[in-house]
Amino acid sequence: MNVSRSGYYKWKKRPETERDSKRSRIIPLVEQIHNEHPSHGYRWVAAYIRINCNENFSDNYVYKAFRCLGIQSKTKHKIHYRPRKEKDKYPNLIFTTWETVDRPRQVIVSDMTAFHINWIYVELTMYFDVFTKQILSYSFGLRRGDRMQYINGLTDVVKVIEEETGRKTTVLHTDQGSVYASVAYNELIKDKNIVRSMSRAGKPTDNPVNESLNGWIKEELMIDFKLGECRDRDSIIEVIERYIKFYNSERPCYAIGYDTPDHYYMRYQRGEIERKNTFEQRILTEEPLFVRKRKEAAAMINTAQINNKKAGGTDMVLTNEMLNHYLDTNRLSITDKQSKEIIDSLGKEPDNVHNWSEQYLYEQLRKLLRK
Repeated sequence: MNVSRSGYYKWKKRPETERDSKRSRIIPLVEQIHNEHPSHGYRWVAAYIRINCNENFSDNYVYKAFRCLGIQSKTKHKIHYRPRKEKDKYPNLIFTTWETVDRPRQVIVSDMTAFHINWIYVELTMYFDVFTKQILSYSFGLRRGDRMQYINGLTDVVKVIEEETGRKTTVLHTDQGSVYASVAYNELIKDKNIVRSMSRAGKPTDNPVNESLNGWIKEELMIDFKLGECRDRDSIIEVIERYIKFYNSERPCYAIGYDTPDHYYMRYQRGEIERKNTFEQRILTEEPLFVRKRKEAAAMINTAQINNKKAGGTDMVLTNEMLNHYLDTNRLSITDKQSKEIIDSLGKEPDNVHNWSEQYLYEQLRKLLRK
């Protein structure tokens, strides 16, 4: 306990404080009153003590006495709390496998976002292609809770899918909003080659594509397109429509190599983008992607340490595979030349690494690989 012998006995022989005296009076008093009147809670007991026992204890202090004694009021009609039974109308077919989507119109996501501009309220529902990053359709709601914006947008998407995909299956992923789960909404795709997928209840991270899209679209609309300067609903809608055209045909997108969504789709159609079959081979798991990557990185480091000990080595050997995994996990990027320099300079002092970003990475790697 890191307490000296003399300090312990001094504490043990100390005189009773006013706080200790107060506690020694309230505990048996509360227990006695509770035994006589078990149907009442701590507030009633505190009031009873102040009126009949000539003691001035606060409600909160009596509550602490209840907690200390482990008691509570008894009632004939006790409320029983039952855990919520989650029942998803449609299963989640994506989870964290967004990067496995390998063709246009394979996975389409939808969500609604609202704009409050100068006391004017407008809702916008978009349908978004996960592979090409195109906004396939959109619809406005001019009043709160308007369900037709969802249905109109879906009608447009169904036309696009029928024209472009043929018999290929499309996954439509949404959250568990009341309209998305309604019978009328899902009747529109009942006889179509569209499979429904839904995020789990209370898990917006199950639809990160649309959630992030809504965030930075608003930022660009407010800063670049001056949406906040609009003074009527028509001008708000005109600015948003102008932005969506700009987004699809002119705006470079990082996720597709700084290409525009429309041009990226045309390149795929011309066969310039490699065809893959990763989506059908995806493994569904509820574990977040960043957690899996960190576990894989830790397992890789542990394996390298074990192999190094078996070989009788004293220093860790940093391989290209370990470095790339570390960079990917920490969302860092360097050139092949920088990568070679870092691996070659592993045994050097940090000052010998010339570039400051390389030095930072070197220091982080030394911490990660330190035995």
